[in-house]
Amino acid sequence: MSVPAPRAADAATLRLGYGTNGFANHRLDDALAVLADLGYDGVALTLDHDHLDPFAPGLTRRVAAVGRRLSELGLAVVIETGARYLLDPWQKHAPTLLHDDPTRRIEFLRRAVRIGAELGAEAVSFWAGVRPETVSPQCAWDRLVAGCATVVDAADAAGVTVGFEPEPGMLVQDIADWRRLYAALDAPARFGITLDIGHCRCLEPWPVPQCVAEVAEHLVNVQIDDMRRGVHEHLEFGVGEIDFPPVLAALATAGYRGLVAVELPRDSHAAPAVAARSIEFLRAAAATAGRSDHTLCSAPTDAPAADAPAADASAAHTPPAGAPPAGAPAADGTPAHM
Repeated sequence: MSVPAPRAADAATLRLGYGTNGFANHRLDDALAVLADLGYDGVALTLDHDHLDPFAPGLTRRVAAVGRRLSELGLAVVIETGARYLLDPWQKHAPTLLHDDPTRRIEFLRRAVRIGAELGAEAVSFWAGVRPETVSPQCAWDRLVAGCATVVDAADAAGVTVGFEPEPGMLVQDIADWRRLYAALDAPARFGITLDIGHCRCLEPWPVPQCVAEVAEHLVNVQIDDMRRGVHEHLEFGVGEIDFPPVLAALATAGYRGLVAVELPRDSHAAPAVAARSIEFLRAAAATAGRSDHTLCSAPTDAPAADAPAADASAAHTPPAGAPPAGAPAADGTPAHM
């Protein structure tokens, strides 16, 4: 699927998407319709029990139906694979590529690649997983490299680009880790990076816009959300510490052509309202991204030392109307991350 490249530094041409993991209480068809009505350009489709389950019967027929619906609504798509309990009803995200028996994870990722190919997805995204306590760091790394090589082979055969996401707390948690993995795989052409903007604020040593510049050459998928330094919690825009106009300007300057998809997986209880607020916020941020007062490293709260504690953003950010306060528990009482 070819997409137009935005003009350098023209953030208004960035293509906005929304993750279906933030619409977990909606039928997939209804979620797609809501997002199209709100004006989104595409969706980050997390394969899950109720959203194109890759293990349920009639997969070929269902994929074709989703493809037709995406086309009718004019929505682009990337495939996400972060479903929590799709593979094991007892353990979140298990098994990963790091477990003793990663067979089901590898089969899931192969199916995700095939689905991505059939839907014309711009990327298929996946991550490493948390290292099990019983697995040594070296063993976990070897398993990860072997598993990723298998996925890359499947992607090459299908003509699909994969985006590997550094995830806080996982074996590959930052850009430096991704670079190490990329090198270990001998720099595959179809192995790019999925960059979560919130994660950059959470743990990277650079200002968020610089993170974009650091990986621009390999950037194939972008997730976007607000976050605070040192806290892996996906927040609505304006609740965390990120100054977004410079980030959007950096994406445009990098020539990034893919979707910039909102990643709020713990907000399904208010999905339509959150999605509406999110696109309004991002459009406003994009409209101001080219102003002279927004430079690549402009926000002082966006450039702490790598070991600096999170800044108190309460004085600098006013939460959007209807948004929960930062740090508020999700509806199930758990922190709003992963």
